Amino acid sequence: MKQKEILLSVALITKNEEDRLKRTLRAVKDLADEIIVVDSGSTDRTAEVARSFGAKVFTEEWKGYALQRQSALQKCRGKWVLFLDADEVLSEELKEEIKKVVKNPTADGYLLKRKTVYLGKVLNHIWNNDWVLRLFRRDAHPRWVGEVHEKLLLDGRVEKVAKGVIYHYTYRSLWEHFQKSLLYARLSAEDYYRRGKKASVLKVIGAPLWAFFKIYFLKRGFLEGGRGLIIAGSYALNAFVKYSLLWEKTKKS
Repeated sequence: MKQKEILLSVALITKNEEDRLKRTLRAVKDLADEIIVVDSGSTDRTAEVARSFGAKVFTEEWKGYALQRQSALQKCRGKWVLFLDADEVLSEELKEEIKKVVKNPTADGYLLKRKTVYLGKVLNHIWNNDWVLRLFRRDAHPRWVGEVHEKLLLDGRVEKVAKGVIYHYTYRSLWEHFQKSLLYARLSAEDYYRRGKKASVLKVIGAPLWAFFKIYFLKRGFLEGGRGLIIAGSYALNAFVKYSLLWEKTKKS
């Protein structure tokens, strides 16, 4: 009997996403021919939830964002691959567009528009005009690169899917948001140090001020009310900690 063609694989990396994964997988269960989940040792029911949607779950030690995503990619068998995070949900309109694209493609990869849901509200100014490369042909030599803010590269033509959005249910709470900001600050400082970058006291002072000004005023964060103020503050915090840690490393070396 001829094996059914796998047209679209959906791939995710997870850790302790039991509370959010169900919503993500429910939106793609009738779209994907296979679902691949690479889990880095969840202690909750993440793997069980994934398997309840027919996903193939692989448990692997954490290798970093790019390498973990690349591992998931290598396990996909579909002609096309859609990458999602466990806190991202496809709109119905985007699902219909993806169905059309993979059957009659005009490019090798597609940028999908992402809108952020922050503290229970869809943002209209900050984190709103975000296009992410997530849908692509598996034979277009896709590869994830980068230490902290990883990105996807591929060979061939890239276009935008004009209709529909990915809803990004970003942080569960303010505490999680600021924890992530501090984590990324440390990882960025380590990456900068490896690449020979240095930080001065002026940078430690100026970078946070610029980060706040950019998000709150240039990106019109003030139009988001209290949420915009908090987000701008998180960028300032990230910049202050990042360059302070880098300054500390350069002083010790």
